[in-house]
Amino acid sequence: MMLDTEYMTKPKFRENFMSDWKKILGNKHIIQNLEECDFTPIYEWHQREKEKKKQMSTEEKKAIKEEKMKQEEKYMWAIVDGVKEKVGNFRVEPPGLFRGRGEHPKMGKLKKRIFPKDITINIGKGAPIPEPPISGERWKEIRHDNTVTWLAFWNDPINPKEFKYVFLAASSSLKGQSDKEKYEKSRKLKEYIEGIRATYTKNFASKDSKKRQIAVATYLIDKLALRAGNEKDDDEADTVGCCTLKVENVETKPPNILKFDFLGKDSIRYQNEVEVEPPVFSAIEQFRSGKEGGDDLFDQLDTSKLNCHLKELMPGLTAKVFRTYNASITLDEMLSRETKGGDVAAKVVVYQHANKEVAIICNHQRTVSKSHSAQMLRLNEKINELKGFLEELQEDLTRVNKGKPPLKKSDGKPKRNLNPEVLQRKIAQTNTKIEKMERDKETKEDLKTVALGTSKINYLDPRITVAWCKRHDVPIEKIFNKSLLAKFAWAMDVDPKFRF
Repeated sequence: MMLDTEYMTKPKFRENFMSDWKKILGNKHIIQNLEECDFTPIYEWHQREKEKKKQMSTEEKKAIKEEKMKQEEKYMWAIVDGVKEKVGNFRVEPPGLFRGRGEHPKMGKLKKRIFPKDITINIGKGAPIPEPPISGERWKEIRHDNTVTWLAFWNDPINPKEFKYVFLAASSSLKGQSDKEKYEKSRKLKEYIEGIRATYTKNFASKDSKKRQIAVATYLIDKLALRAGNEKDDDEADTVGCCTLKVENVETKPPNILKFDFLGKDSIRYQNEVEVEPPVFSAIEQFRSGKEGGDDLFDQLDTSKLNCHLKELMPGLTAKVFRTYNASITLDEMLSRETKGGDVAAKVVVYQHANKEVAIICNHQRTVSKSHSAQMLRLNEKINELKGFLEELQEDLTRVNKGKPPLKKSDGKPKRNLNPEVLQRKIAQTNTKIEKMERDKETKEDLKTVALGTSKINYLDPRITVAWCKRHDVPIEKIFNKSLLAKFAWAMDVDPKFRF
C-alpha cells in the first residue's frame, strides 16, 4: 500500500519494517532481504480495490455508509449525568505500519491489532457493561472513576509507556467547558504579563545562574512560543523544547542574533533566526561556554522546575498558557487593525493571513500537497481563459462605440449581444472573477507550507473569530468547518465587541 509514498525511500522506515517482519517470518524463513522482495502484485491488487470503490454508484456508497452507521450507532453515545453526549474517537486504529511525523525513529514498525482484552473501560457504577465488539472476548478491566473524563484507554502499540484514550466528542458540554476555562486562563495572563516580563528582564543579569536560566527560558517561551519540552527515552523521537535545548541547537551570531535549529513536537523541524535583547544573548553565550554540542543549554532547569516557577507568577500558569495567549493576542490585534472594506472573499483572505502569522509563531508547518502544482496550473489556465474572453468583450465594445459591424460566428450570427450596457456589465463581472482568482492563487501559494488548522483547533480563542465575523458580516461557516462549529458552540453567542 505504501510503495508510492516517500516513506519507502527512508532507510529507517525500511529497516524498522524488516526488523518487525522478520519476527513474524522467523529466523529460518527464505525471505532475508527486503531489497529482493517484489510487492507489486499486492500493490496492484490494492490499487484495483481502490478503483472498484471509486467506481461504485452513489446508491452503493450510501448503502455502505448507512450499514456502517448502523453498526457504530451504539458506540457513538454516552450518558453523562443523565445527558446523552456524543463520544469522540471511539474507533481503535487497525493494525498497519506506523508512519509518525517528521523523522520519527519508529517509522515503519508494525502497529499490532488491539483487542478488547487490551482495553480498560470507565463506566458508572451499576451501568450495564458494554458488550465487546468481538464475541467471546472480555475487557481488560472495568473501572468506575467519576473524577476523570476518559471513557476507555489502552497502551499505544508503538510506545507502550504511552496511552490512547477515548474521550467525549469535542462538541460535548464537558469539552466545551474545559475549552472555555483554557481560554479564560490565557486571557487572565493579560493582567500579569507586564509584571512577568519585568521580573524576567530584571533576572537576566542575576548572579544566581539558576534564576538567570529560568529568566531566559521564560523569555524564549514568551517571545518565540516555544514548548517547554520534556525528557525523552532513547527509543522516542529525539525532539526538544525550550528546557531540553542542547548547545548545538542554538547558535549565537553577534551582536545579538540567535539561530535555532532543532526537532520540535511531532518531529517538526524548528529553524529560526531571531534578534534578542543583548542581556539574553550574553546569557546564552555564557550558558554555552565550556560545553559540548550535546550538553544541555539549560543545565540547571527542567520542565517541572520551570512550571513551578511560573505558578508562583500566576495561579495555574504553564508554558502552554503563554502559547495560547500569544497566539490569541496576535490574531486579535491583527484582525482589529485590518481595513474593513472588500467583499466576503477579501475579508476571508484577511483572516487567513492573520491566521498564517499565528501558525508561523507556533511553527505549524505542513508539506506542500502533491496536488498543489496541478491546482495552480488549473487556476492559471482559468485565469488565461477569462483574460482572453475579457479581450474579446473589450474589442466588441470598441467596435460598437466606433459603429463597426459585430464579429460573427461561423454560421453568420453575431458572436454575442452587442448592447453597450450588457457588454460593460459582462466586462465588470469578468474583471471581478479574474481579481478573485488572482487573489485565490496568491493566497494558495502563500499558505502552501503553513498549517492553519492546528492553531484554530488548539490555540485561538474562538470568540475572537466569532466576534470578528459578526463585526464584518462574514458568515462563520467561511472560517469554521462543521466540526469546529460543533466544538465551539459555546462561543457562538459572543458579543461582537469582544476583544481578547
